[in-house]
Formats: sequence, C-alpha cells, structure tokens
Amino acid sequence: MQVNSEPTTLPDPSRPAGPAPRSPKARAAVVGHQLSAGDAEKAAALRKMKLVALGLLIAMAIVFVFAFALQKEYPWLQYVRAAAEGGMVGALADWFAVTALFKYPMGIKIPHTAIIPRRKDQIGASLGEFVETNFLSEQVVQEKLASVDVARKAGQWLAGPGGAERVAKEGAAVIRGAFKVLNDDDVQAVIEGMVRKHLLAPPWGPPVGRMAERIFADGHHHKLVDLLVDRAADWVDDNHETVSRLVSDRSPTWVPQFVDGLVGDKVYVEILKFTRAVQSDPNHQVRQQIDKYLNDLAQDLQHDPAMIARAEDIKAQVLGDPEVRELASRTWGTVKSALLSAVDDPDSELTVRFKAAVRDFGSRLVNDAELAGKVNAWIGDAAGYLVRTYRSDIAGVITDTVARWDAEETSQKIELQVGKDLQFIRINGTVVGSLAGLVIFSAAHLVFG
Repeated sequence: MQVNSEPTTLPDPSRPAGPAPRSPKARAAVVGHQLSAGDAEKAAALRKMKLVALGLLIAMAIVFVFAFALQKEYPWLQYVRAAAEGGMVGALADWFAVTALFKYPMGIKIPHTAIIPRRKDQIGASLGEFVETNFLSEQVVQEKLASVDVARKAGQWLAGPGGAERVAKEGAAVIRGAFKVLNDDDVQAVIEGMVRKHLLAPPWGPPVGRMAERIFADGHHHKLVDLLVDRAADWVDDNHETVSRLVSDRSPTWVPQFVDGLVGDKVYVEILKFTRAVQSDPNHQVRQQIDKYLNDLAQDLQHDPAMIARAEDIKAQVLGDPEVRELASRTWGTVKSALLSAVDDPDSELTVRFKAAVRDFGSRLVNDAELAGKVNAWIGDAAGYLVRTYRSDIAGVITDTVARWDAEETSQKIELQVGKDLQFIRINGTVVGSLAGLVIFSAAHLVFG
C-alpha cells in the first residue's frame, strides 16, 4: 500500500518565517497519526521488531556482565562471556549498519551515514532508471502481453454475463458526459461549417449532371417515366367531362353547343389514344424525346455555364444562410435527443443492438483464432509504441515524486516499508556474532592453551 506522497508533515526549511520546526519525536507522532490502517500495522510491527532486536542486545549485555564477573570462579563461563561479547559486537555493528541507512546514528554526523536522506534524489533517479530499463522495455511488455492473450480473455468477458451490459453502461456514461461538455452552439457551428464546405461551396451542376448521366445511361429513369405516363393515362381515362369542358370553355361563343360536345369528345378520344400509345410502346417517340431531353439536361449541367449558373441560383434559394443554420440546429438537436433517449433506455433499439454487437464481437474473439491474433498484435504494437515513446516520461514519475518528498519523510516512508525485515539483520547479527565469538575463543583457547 502506498503512503501519501505529499510531504504534509514536515516544514519547509526555505520559508523565512512561520512556526518553529517540530522535533523528530513530534514529527514522527504527526506522521504516525496520518498513517493509513495498513501503514499503522506496519509501523506497529516495525516497533515490535526493534524491541525484539534491542531486547536481544540487552540480554547479551546482561549475560556478558554476569559471565565476566564470575568467570574466575567458574572458568566455563569464559565461553559464555565470549559468546555474549561476540553477540553484542554483532548486534551493535548491525544496528549501526541499519540505522545508517535512515539517519545519523545517535545524531552524530559520521561520514557515509544517513544514506537515504542524503542521497534521496540519486536513489529516486536510479530507481526510475532501473524501472525504465528492466520493466518499461518494449520487448518485455510485448512478451508479457503475448503470454496473457488479452484478446481471448477480453472476448470471454465481453461474451459472458454482464460484460456487454457493463460496456453499454460505461459507453452511455461517456456519451452523457460528452454531451454535457460539448457546447451546443459550438457543435452547430461545426456542422454549419461542414455543410458550407462540403455541400454549398462546391458547384452542384457538374456532380449532379454526372450522376444524372449515369442514371439515364443505365435506364433507371424509365420506371419513373412509366409511372408518370401511367398516372397521366389514368387521369385522362377518369376525366372525360373535364377534358370536354376545357374544350367548350375555350371555343368561340358563336359555335353551337352540340359542336362543342362533338369536338370535346373527339379531343378526349385522341388524347386518350395518345396516352395509351405512349403507355404501351416503350420506344414511343415521346419516350425518346424525354430521354433526349434528360440526356441533354445532364450534359448542360456539366458543361453549359448558363445551366450551371441556374443550378447555383437554385442552390442559393434552397439553402441560404437561415436555412443552413436551421439545418445545423435541427441536425444536432435530433442527434443529441435521439442518442440521449437511446442510452437512457436499456430496452431501446440502439442499446439492445449495441449489446448484441458487443457479445458477438466477444464470441468472435474467443472462437476466431485469426481475429484474436490480429487483436493481440494490435494491442502489442500499441503497447510497444507507448512504451517506446513515453517510457522516460513514465519512469520520470518515480524520479519526480521522490524528488518532491522531504528527505526525512522519504527515510520514514522507506523504513516503514522495509524496516521490519531489516531488523532481522540485527537479530541475525546478534546470533551470528555470538556463535563467531564462541568459535574464535574456543579455537584460540584450544591452540594457545
């Protein structure tokens, strides 16, 4: 568990004024008060191990005193005295070595002591360099990702229960957050700019003419012509009286009414015959003239400056400034409203289809080895690029963080994490020193009598 990295417990020595610096004991009390539950446990264990190591040293000193005092009366106590003496020496030497890492022993500024407070920045830089070299290696990261098979595991999670729902939930949160951040006026301005750039700025005539030319060349317009002819024939068939009345209304007043009726009937019959002929004959002259007119129109839209100018006039009339702004506003409003409604409704068509697509993609990652291999390769390449490009910045976080720490607080943090294990060095030094003292004394006594 990490300790708070901000040095909140120690005063800044560079400040010209302010409260007097706390004593080490008071500072340690403040630091201990701010420790988390896990770090408080470590602090308690560290104190316990320090007491054990100190108790063992005191025990060796007591044994040494009694053995030294009684060794003349009881010669065998010389061996006990030698063992206790070696144990004290070992305990004191290892106490000095462990203490010298974190502070000056007994406050005395002995050279090459208080290593961590004095060399904090160098230690942080070395640690950052070590992490960068050994952990932030492109090869190491890619090999680790290849062994993990990220794609297949991600596929199992996406295809399993809750995976798609979680992705949909998080995606909905992202969309809602994005809509809160985005300014409606700014988005509408972007849409309006895109409409002007891609829809209004280019001339309409030539592209419309090219499209129409392809449509007419392939005969796709014939069905529309058929529809128009059919509707015209049906209208004529159903409007005999209307045609006759139109003829009568336009004849001179001196013409007898029965003549108007005969002429009207004749005109109606001829119009009906004409529309039926156009309707039944695919190669009728009228159809051919329509095809010719449409083809000429397509060519004029591409090459006739006058026709192109007319098309631009129509474009300006249809999509002027107010219309473009209204189009952008309606477009953004519609998209925003539709998306918000869809993401807020877990049973909406968009949400249901999105979840199905996520589950399907997850199943493909599990069952399609080729797709999983491609995804793993993409992930490996992306991770390799990030490590290759930003490894120094990532490792620099360690160096910069350690550099911001206060020297004494850094020592306290490190001692809190590893101090308990270091106390075993003191204990082992006491035991090993005792055995060494006993062996040395026994060998000397044996050799020199």
